[in-house]
Amino acid sequence: MMRLMLMRHGKSDWNTDVRGDLARPLNSRGERAAATMGVVLEKMGEVPDRIVSSPAVRAETTATIARTSGGWSAPVEVSEGLYGGGPAETLAIAAAVGADAHRLMLVGHEPTWSLLARHLTGGRVIVKTGTVLAFDLDATAWSEAERCHGALAYALHPKMFDEEWNLR
Repeated sequence: MMRLMLMRHGKSDWNTDVRGDLARPLNSRGERAAATMGVVLEKMGEVPDRIVSSPAVRAETTATIARTSGGWSAPVEVSEGLYGGGPAETLAIAAAVGADAHRLMLVGHEPTWSLLARHLTGGRVIVKTGTVLAFDLDATAWSEAERCHGALAYALHPKMFDEEWNLR
């Protein structure tokens, strides 16, 4: 079974002097959400084998914080196609980079994640910032990702977890 994990970047900081959408950073809430999701996925035994992020600062930072807080060993890679691409481009990236990964995490943006969830499952999903969706794909190899569908394995949002989880 192949598991495709989609993580939307955390809340970004709109009150910054950076120029351009690609350079927009996370705000403190986004940083906390990324850290929370990293720990939650580690505690669930759902650590990704490969992590590929959009080149947007807010996405790459989300991936890096989640990786660090969860103690994940896979490095964060960057793919230009995860910024501005649609579901077809995203699945092509999964097919190209999935290789030996059992759990492939892509970190990116809306509306692509919602559109991809609809493509994979036929259902409507809105992906809020910091959310992780995981899909079990009906394919036997990542090279088939562009032509497959899947079932939602879980949907996790940072607000689902509080201090009682002892995440830190």
